[in-house]
Amino acid sequence: MPKVTLRPLNVQFEAQEGETIMGAAQREGYYWPTTCGGEGRCTTCACVVVEGLDRLSERGRFEAKVLTEERGPAVLQKPIRLACQAHVHGDVVVEKAGVRRPSESRISALLSNEAEE
Repeated sequence: MPKVTLRPLNVQFEAQEGETIMGAAQREGYYWPTTCGGEGRCTTCACVVVEGLDRLSERGRFEAKVLTEERGPAVLQKPIRLACQAHVHGDVVVEKAGVRRPSESRISALLSNEAEE
Protein backbone atom coordinates (compact mmCIF):
# COMPACT_ATOMS: atom_id res chain seq x y z
CA MET A 1 0.00 0.00 0.00
CA PRO A 2 1.18 3.55 -0.66
CA LYS A 3 2.49 5.52 2.29
CA VAL A 4 1.74 9.13 3.15
CA THR A 5 4.35 10.96 5.19
CA LEU A 6 2.87 13.97 6.96
CA ARG A 7 4.91 16.92 8.10
CA PRO A 8 5.32 18.72 10.50
CA LEU A 9 3.97 15.84 12.63
CA ASN A 10 6.55 13.53 11.03
CA VAL A 11 4.18 10.58 10.96
CA GLN A 12 3.49 8.04 8.25
CA PHE A 13 0.31 6.14 7.47
CA GLU A 14 -0.84 3.86 4.69
CA ALA A 15 -3.37 4.82 2.04
CA GLN A 16 -5.36 2.36 0.02
CA GLU A 17 -4.73 2.64 -3.71
CA GLY A 18 -6.86 5.54 -4.97
CA GLU A 19 -7.87 6.75 -1.51
CA THR A 20 -7.64 10.49 -0.88
CA ILE A 21 -4.93 11.87 1.38
CA MET A 22 -7.51 13.20 3.81
CA GLY A 23 -9.58 10.02 3.69
CA ALA A 24 -6.55 7.88 4.55
CA ALA A 25 -5.61 10.18 7.43
CA GLN A 26 -9.14 10.15 8.82
CA ARG A 27 -9.40 6.37 8.49
CA GLU A 28 -6.26 6.15 10.64
CA GLY A 29 -7.89 8.41 13.26
CA TYR A 30 -6.17 11.70 12.43
CA TYR A 31 -8.10 14.96 12.57
CA TRP A 32 -7.63 16.77 9.24
CA PRO A 33 -8.95 20.36 9.14
CA THR A 34 -11.88 20.89 6.77
CA THR A 35 -14.88 23.19 6.71
CA CYS A 36 -16.83 21.58 3.85
CA GLY A 37 -16.50 18.01 5.12
CA GLY A 38 -14.31 16.85 2.25
CA GLU A 39 -16.59 17.94 -0.58
CA GLY A 40 -13.88 19.99 -2.29
CA ARG A 41 -15.71 23.30 -1.85
CA CYS A 42 -13.22 25.04 0.47
CA THR A 43 -9.45 25.04 0.68
CA THR A 44 -9.13 24.33 4.39
CA CYS A 45 -7.75 20.84 3.74
CA ALA A 46 -5.15 22.05 1.21
CA CYS A 47 -1.65 20.67 1.68
CA VAL A 48 1.74 21.22 0.08
CA VAL A 49 3.06 18.18 -1.77
CA VAL A 50 6.77 17.99 -0.94
CA GLU A 51 7.44 14.73 -2.77
CA GLY A 52 5.39 12.52 -5.06
CA LEU A 53 3.17 14.99 -6.89
CA ASP A 54 3.27 12.59 -9.86
CA ARG A 55 1.95 9.80 -7.60
CA LEU A 56 -1.31 11.63 -6.99
CA SER A 57 -4.32 11.88 -9.28
CA GLU A 58 -4.25 14.88 -11.58
CA ARG A 59 -5.84 18.07 -10.34
CA GLY A 60 -9.32 18.23 -11.83
CA ARG A 61 -11.10 21.29 -13.20
CA PHE A 62 -13.31 21.61 -10.12
CA GLU A 63 -10.32 21.46 -7.74
CA ALA A 64 -8.43 24.02 -9.85
CA LYS A 65 -11.48 26.31 -9.86
CA VAL A 66 -11.90 26.17 -6.09
CA LEU A 67 -8.19 26.75 -5.46
CA THR A 68 -8.14 29.70 -7.89
CA GLU A 69 -11.27 31.29 -6.43
CA GLU A 70 -10.01 30.97 -2.85
CA ARG A 71 -6.28 31.58 -3.27
CA GLY A 72 -5.75 33.26 -6.65
CA PRO A 73 -4.47 31.91 -9.98
CA ALA A 74 -0.81 31.73 -8.85
CA VAL A 75 -1.72 28.78 -6.60
CA LEU A 76 -1.97 26.54 -9.67
CA GLN A 77 1.78 26.95 -10.25
CA LYS A 78 2.52 25.54 -6.77
CA PRO A 79 2.41 21.92 -5.56
CA ILE A 80 -0.73 22.56 -3.52
CA ARG A 81 -3.56 20.04 -3.54
CA LEU A 82 -6.88 19.68 -1.78
CA ALA A 83 -6.31 16.64 0.43
CA CYS A 84 -9.94 15.62 -0.06
CA GLN A 85 -9.48 15.50 -3.85
CA ALA A 86 -5.91 14.16 -4.24
CA HIS A 87 -6.06 10.39 -4.74
CA VAL A 88 -2.92 8.48 -3.74
CA HIS A 89 -1.24 6.15 -6.26
CA GLY A 90 2.19 5.87 -4.62
CA ASP A 91 4.26 7.17 -1.72
CA VAL A 92 3.94 10.91 -1.06
CA VAL A 93 5.23 13.46 1.43
CA VAL A 94 2.91 16.34 2.32
CA GLU A 95 2.92 19.30 4.69
CA LYS A 96 -0.23 20.39 6.49
CA ALA A 97 -0.44 22.39 9.70
CA GLY A 98 -3.32 21.71 12.07
CA VAL A 99 -3.54 17.95 11.64
CA ARG A 100 -3.84 16.24 15.02
CA ARG A 101 -2.78 12.76 16.03
CA PRO A 102 -5.50 10.23 16.89
CA SER A 103 -4.79 10.49 20.62
CA GLU A 104 -4.98 14.31 20.47
CA SER A 105 -8.27 14.12 18.58
CA ARG A 106 -9.80 11.83 21.20
CA ILE A 107 -8.59 14.03 24.06
CA SER A 108 -10.04 17.12 22.39
CA ALA A 109 -13.37 15.35 21.89
CA LEU A 110 -13.44 14.22 25.51
CA LEU A 111 -12.66 17.71 26.78
CA SER A 112 -15.37 19.18 24.56
CA ASN A 113 -17.91 16.69 25.89
CA GLU A 114 -16.95 17.42 29.51
CA ALA A 115 -17.23 21.17 28.94
CA GLU A 116 -20.77 20.74 27.54
CA GLU A 117 -21.96 18.74 30.57
